[in-house]
Amino acid sequence: MIEWYLKVVRDNYANFEGRARRSEYWYFLLGNFIVMIALGILMAISSIFAFAYGLYGLAVLVPSVAVAVRRLHDVGKSGWFYLLAFVPIANIYILILFCTEGTVGANEFGPDPKRPDMDEFNQIGKTEF
Repeated sequence: MIEWYLKVVRDNYANFEGRARRSEYWYFLLGNFIVMIALGILMAISSIFAFAYGLYGLAVLVPSVAVAVRRLHDVGKSGWFYLLAFVPIANIYILILFCTEGTVGANEFGPDPKRPDMDEFNQIGKTEF
């Protein structure tokens, strides 16, 4: 789990291009949730940690949006669909998209992160016709 969290925060901090697998997105959310709960408990013990809680929230804002956009790219949707998360009923559709398996093979947003070997097969098939 920690490698997925670090992949998002360290390696793809503000990367809005490409695709993110379901596991990358959900493990990042789980890691982020655990850190926020831990900081929340520390903040309840002492208000000194309120600054750390707020600072951490600001620090992971950009990678959180970036991984969500890349997750939408994996299912073949534009990153602008993420704005639907702010519409009360439409946010259910976004949740369904986040849970849906990504497009098999390359799509307009990049190669398949789950099966990179399928991209070669798809490219061979496209060049023969």
